[in-house]
Amino acid sequence: MFVVIKLLFFVLSIFINSAVTVSVRNSPTRYPVILVPGDGGSQIEARLNKPSVVHIWCQQKTDNWFPLWLNLELLAPYVVDCFADNMKLVYDPVTRTTNNNPGVETRVLGFGNTSTVEWLDESHFIHTDYFHDIITNLVSTLGYIRGVSIRGAPYDFRKAPNEMGDFIDKLRKLIEDTYRVNNNTKVVLLGHSMGCPFLLYMLNRQPQSWKDKFVKSLVTLAGPWGGAVKALRLMASGDNLGVFLVNPLSVRIEQRSMPSSAWLIPYDTFWNTSEVLVYGPTYNYTIKDYGRFFKDINFTDGILMRQDTEQLTKKLEPPGVEVHCLYGGGIKTPAQLQYSQKQWYDSQPDVVFGDGDGTVNERSLLGCQRWIGKQMQSVHHQLFSGAEHMGILHDNRITDYIREYVLSS
Repeated sequence: MFVVIKLLFFVLSIFINSAVTVSVRNSPTRYPVILVPGDGGSQIEARLNKPSVVHIWCQQKTDNWFPLWLNLELLAPYVVDCFADNMKLVYDPVTRTTNNNPGVETRVLGFGNTSTVEWLDESHFIHTDYFHDIITNLVSTLGYIRGVSIRGAPYDFRKAPNEMGDFIDKLRKLIEDTYRVNNNTKVVLLGHSMGCPFLLYMLNRQPQSWKDKFVKSLVTLAGPWGGAVKALRLMASGDNLGVFLVNPLSVRIEQRSMPSSAWLIPYDTFWNTSEVLVYGPTYNYTIKDYGRFFKDINFTDGILMRQDTEQLTKKLEPPGVEVHCLYGGGIKTPAQLQYSQKQWYDSQPDVVFGDGDGTVNERSLLGCQRWIGKQMQSVHHQLFSGAEHMGILHDNRITDYIREYVLSS
């Protein structure tokens, strides 16, 4: 009897092991994901030892690192001037590069992890979640592991790719490492907003053999492929980013100083010279009038910054990998700015709206369609009506799309 029982267990074990083997062999591949955030999508810390401050209440020296972006406490009235002075960059017209304001050190934390791209505020204050919904969905439904099969690539979003060679190298190595630690499985690159052209810039500079080995696809959310009119308002009058307590003029100094802002103003490959983008009291500015525009708003460094960044992704060369381009629409989006004599240029203009996702104009969001038929790899694009530029990160239709896509046979 004992022998019979042992024989039954032996036969049963063979059956179970065979079933498990078949199940593993036939189980779907779960592609690892690397998330690249957009403008404002990475946490930045600072340490101070400044020669001077803009107000007596501003800190001049700190012994320890502290959260600079996003730190809601620093956006309070009066204190916001200290924040802007710490956050702004200083442009060198000789080297054509930027540096922190004297006495300000900055660092971006969490590279390779997800913590600093899940939330913009380290305290996880409500409404400061960023990639959190997408990450949580993949972790809870498909068993993704933070820092292993889903990873983040935060960076200093103030700068454009021409000054970000170190980040591009780190991102390439992160892709290779993620491939290896996930059983040599190709990586899905997922970018939001400005992170999309950043990824395009990186991919355009890799050999096709490298992309074929390491990259499964490029998934883009709300990519500003041809720039956005809203960036011109930021340059001229500042943008309070929806925080009603913040005076746009208080943050304009740091917003203007960011080469990434110049990189994202509209391109002549998407707008033509007959279209007025900014109506001024004495002159109407089209795509060909940026030199005069920056001079008239008293920010001539902007001319040089635009020259430095304009050609980085202007040609929209195909990325050479499978593309899934997802974007919102049907939302009022700034299409033209109208300044009266009284408004120019220190007050917010009247806005003529067009279609888009509230931030990026429709024609720019559709830029990825230009790759159809231009590369061997497939290009998929889909409109998610009503998905706002930031809201797209929290849209259930997007999380469902990503979840179904990364779990492929």
